[in-house]
Amino acid sequence: MPHGYHGKILTIDLSSGKISEKALKEADVKKYTLGSGLAVRMLYDDAPVGAPPLSPENPLLFLSGLLTGTIIPTACKMSVCSKSPLTGIWNEATVGGHWPAEFRATGYDGIWITGKSPKPVYLHITDTVKILPADDIWGKDTYETGAALQARHEKHLVAAIGPAGENLVSIAAICFDPPNSRFAARAGIGANMGSKNLKAIVVKGQGKRVSVANPEKLKTLLKEQIPTIKENAKALGEFGTSGGAPAVESFGDLPIKNFAVGAYPDVVKISGQAMREKIWVRHYACWACPIGCAKIVKGELDGFGKFEGHYPEYETVGMLGSNLLVNDLYLLSYANELTNRLGMDTISAGSALAFAIECYEKGKIDKSDTGGVELKWGDAKTVVELLKMTAYRKNKIGEALARGVKEAAEMLGKNTAEYISHSKGLDYPAHDPRGHVSMTLSYATSVRGACHLEGLTYFLDRGVPAKDLGVTTPPNQFDENGKPKIVFDMQNFMSLFNPLGLCKFLFHARIGHAQITEWVNAVCGWDWTPEDYMKTGERLFDLKRLYGARLGISKKDDLLLTRANSYPKKEGKAKGVVANLPKMLDEYYALRGWDDEGIPTEKRLKELGL
Repeated sequence: MPHGYHGKILTIDLSSGKISEKALKEADVKKYTLGSGLAVRMLYDDAPVGAPPLSPENPLLFLSGLLTGTIIPTACKMSVCSKSPLTGIWNEATVGGHWPAEFRATGYDGIWITGKSPKPVYLHITDTVKILPADDIWGKDTYETGAALQARHEKHLVAAIGPAGENLVSIAAICFDPPNSRFAARAGIGANMGSKNLKAIVVKGQGKRVSVANPEKLKTLLKEQIPTIKENAKALGEFGTSGGAPAVESFGDLPIKNFAVGAYPDVVKISGQAMREKIWVRHYACWACPIGCAKIVKGELDGFGKFEGHYPEYETVGMLGSNLLVNDLYLLSYANELTNRLGMDTISAGSALAFAIECYEKGKIDKSDTGGVELKWGDAKTVVELLKMTAYRKNKIGEALARGVKEAAEMLGKNTAEYISHSKGLDYPAHDPRGHVSMTLSYATSVRGACHLEGLTYFLDRGVPAKDLGVTTPPNQFDENGKPKIVFDMQNFMSLFNPLGLCKFLFHARIGHAQITEWVNAVCGWDWTPEDYMKTGERLFDLKRLYGARLGISKKDDLLLTRANSYPKKEGKAKGVVANLPKMLDEYYALRGWDDEGIPTEKRLKELGL
């Protein structure tokens, strides 16, 4: 009996209705772990190279992390992976909450879904696996879908798409555990699910937890380490990720008015501290999490209605808040819930709305494109109506925004590409790379496009040490020297979190790869060293790069476009900063063992066992 994993993947062809199982090889699990690590191996080997992202032939994978469902702190994550409808390349959208651990207790490590159902369906996974009709819930929002299915299947957990996923919106997301909502959100993964006429997946664990090789050793380690994790991450527990918004603004890192402005003191009005004072209801935590950064909030936006559910995370504060010049906490929270209900990524939604408002402001679009709505910064009607237009592909601007900002700019023309910021088609999250030059390089080289989670280097600049990597004092946030090595190390370190099923806030809690290696060995009975951890992280990063290279990704795509790296800010701490990306890129390629076109060399692939 294997330790740390069940050894089987559920395979479902929605076109034929065939349900079967695929056995996992121990050698593959040791080499790639699970989550997005094994997912990229499977897609690279078994997915049709030329299959369009929304075609029946393109697989959609739900893969638990290797440690998910154990008692290890934050071992709650699952990676949802496919070819992205937004970017056309690799995508991993990772989610926590309780659904992934509940799913894993059914006895499976993941799901491989192909085909397209002739009619809307949902999956029901318990001690049996069923494909059930979803005609009566098609068209419902994510919260309504969750409530309907939980009433039908008591004490089951739900993952569902909303109208945006049904309408194949390229920034659609998948909502897990509504209304205590966690999302697999980025790069349009909800549209992948909608393209298969798959409305939801309902799960109820059967007590089939993975076997732990050395449970007493694991308990001893955690008894010592959990108090330290709680202490180091106590600010996250108190105010959530949104509590960091004022500090982010002070570093010159906050997106403001579509990344055009460098300072925004009003961010305190929409911060986690303001939420705690005015709309907070209670804390809650993901599976096995001692940090408890999640919050439930409740309130009402005058003239629009009530909201109650998951609070606006920092990324939402940045993208639907300061990036739109929204300083009204109630508008931000209502917009957050509306986006969640519609089933869209709040990051990309904020990017899209800011683009639309600037286009209107600059005279590139008018009321004939917006259904008569006047678009204004910080305005409730503007935000609410644009979100609905996008999810339902309504009016010219809704159809454009539903494609994501890169294609929206191409559709509208008139030099509107000057108003967007993206890398490889994925728009920037709520971290301005001019505020941390290491993020310029990290965004440019991230496998799925502009991603703040593939490197997390800005944590170092703010004083979070990475002792296992030799970083004990904060680097200068604007100095390019040494940053390629930092990005290389941090990407390799972070590359294994999603495959292991761990939350990256463990790094904020000062957990390094030496401690994580001990956890893996206790669960799986392996004899990994910290060096094995880092080599595996590099192997998975390079395998994802190879997947991208197969689809045409190379040095020409390792760019940041356009505003948030081309134009210096006129105010704020990052005033005047524009990083020298080409200089850093050459040094980074050398560290990775990639050739001049950004492709892993045969020598390096052999060293990594690829």
